[in-house]
Amino acid sequence: MEKTTFADFGLPEKILDVLADSNLFEPTPIQEKSLKPILSGRDVMGIAQTGTGKTLAYLLPVLKSWKFNKSGNPTVLILVPTRELVVQVSEIVQNLTANMTARVIGIYGGKNINTQKLLFNDGCDILVGTPGRVMDLAIDNAISLKEVQKLIIDEFDEMLNLGFKAQLTHIFQMMKEKRQNILFSATMTEAVDALLEEYFAGPVEISLAKSGTPLEKIEQIAYKVENFNTKINLLEYLLKTNADFSKVLIFCNNKKHADLLHTKIEELFPEQFDVIHSNKSQNYRLNAMRSFENREVRGLITTDIMARGLDISDITHVINFEIPDVPEQYIHRIGRTGRADKNGVAVSFVTRKEEAQLLEIEVLMNKELTFRDFPAEVKVNPVKIASEKDEIQMKNAHTVKLEEGGGAFHEKKDKNKKENWGGPHARKIPKKIGANRAQEKAKSKAKRKK
Repeated sequence: MEKTTFADFGLPEKILDVLADSNLFEPTPIQEKSLKPILSGRDVMGIAQTGTGKTLAYLLPVLKSWKFNKSGNPTVLILVPTRELVVQVSEIVQNLTANMTARVIGIYGGKNINTQKLLFNDGCDILVGTPGRVMDLAIDNAISLKEVQKLIIDEFDEMLNLGFKAQLTHIFQMMKEKRQNILFSATMTEAVDALLEEYFAGPVEISLAKSGTPLEKIEQIAYKVENFNTKINLLEYLLKTNADFSKVLIFCNNKKHADLLHTKIEELFPEQFDVIHSNKSQNYRLNAMRSFENREVRGLITTDIMARGLDISDITHVINFEIPDVPEQYIHRIGRTGRADKNGVAVSFVTRKEEAQLLEIEVLMNKELTFRDFPAEVKVNPVKIASEKDEIQMKNAHTVKLEEGGGAFHEKKDKNKKENWGGPHARKIPKKIGANRAQEKAKSKAKRKK
């Protein structure tokens, strides 16, 4: 049986040339499945795991039917959840349209909005952006969404996880109802299902696998670890004893822990690791990703907010230094490895408190992780970090006994004892009315006797 190629898609020669230059000839399953439904003009809901080629799955059929718009307003709007994805998707679109007349602009928050308004002076055909910045520019009339014919929302579930529902609904209201909606998500959550029912008319569903099913090419292993500091010791051991841990992506649950881990790892492996999260500047983040992509550093430490914004090739290992609170996030994390039909490894460090979170992940995937014995060579560090301590002791805390006059009823210090004189008008010595009357009676009796 002959394999399907991109030439079978009936794509313009200009796009086929670009694909050939990138050594892309055969479509992935999601790309092959998406072509006809998207070209039909109907709403489409694609459920596909990360690393399966979703970006080209929606771009190729959209570009095949794209036509130049003289008005200069965007006819294609692509919404993504992170700044990194804006940059990456914009680059892919610009590359695919290199031989076409399409004007592509990427926008996101964190940059001067007035500077971004200038980008639209020469018009825009395909707009890629984060929901917040797209909404802001539309409200300021810098762009018009009235001519959008195709709305594409990538990483739909992550959009809702990050709290973009309000911005999305506002954007829906700014566009004409007659348009094609193309939605892609790695998982099908209740929030996604609810929004589909409310705003989209029976989209055709394209699914490669059951929601929550990880890529089969990713080996998933785990270690039971005492605490955060012991996890550092285990990570050090794995990095020193396994040369194949050559391009490692490490996930922490928050920025503080990511920075803490980076500080410790920098001492052990100087200039071999970098850290990126939402507090880092855009230039810093892009430079760090570029260094990681080019193998100038061995690893990158990051947080869940970056799990969807990273499209880096040949990641050998994803390490869940901490287990995510949201089970679906685990799917997105490990999907950074094992991409483009390559094998990958996901390693999870699990404390006793994190076992319940891991169980939810295993239920979602319908798959159990393989636990390995904790290496005898790794030292267990009993010292806990602040977030692991059960309770926080107040400095100089002391107990006051009520029987000694403590609490709200304690005796005031002498210097704080004050008498209430009732204000200046009442500071004269009060007359004893009853005593004065008795004296007057005694005086009148004495007068009568005389």
